[in-house]
Amino acid sequence: MISIQNEDFSLGDEYAAIRRRAGDAGAIVTFTGLVREVYGDGSTAGAVQSLTLEHYPGMTEKCLKDIQHKAEQRWPLLATRIIHRVGELTSCDQIVLVATASAHRHAAFESAQFIMDYLKSEAPFWKKQKSEQGSSWIKSRDTDKAALDRWQKP
Repeated sequence: MISIQNEDFSLGDEYAAIRRRAGDAGAIVTFTGLVREVYGDGSTAGAVQSLTLEHYPGMTEKCLKDIQHKAEQRWPLLATRIIHRVGELTSCDQIVLVATASAHRHAAFESAQFIMDYLKSEAPFWKKQKSEQGSSWIKSRDTDKAALDRWQKP
């Protein structure tokens, strides 16, 4: 199940829903991404006042469904949940939720990390941060690419 939304989400409600959908799961892994107060090393940008996330409706949902499908093909998952927020967010706001359920913990952990790595590198979201020094678009990082590359290995 995938959602792209402006509204916040309840981690407790989402956990309960995936637990119901997963049935006899032995493991449920959740990851929640938050807006950081300081982006990068913090030496130049200062405190983040807001983070605005933009996307292309239709294209973004298709990409997220493709990422979810890849994970479901690679691991024996009983249920998945992806929520990605868009719009203007502030420090400590929830941005993203990835939840996976499987009979065994290994598949749940790896698939959640796989989905998150693909979201960071492949999903068409654009982030613009605003600080006391002005606003700027956040560029992709080499570490995000490296995280994605490890899933390409046989």
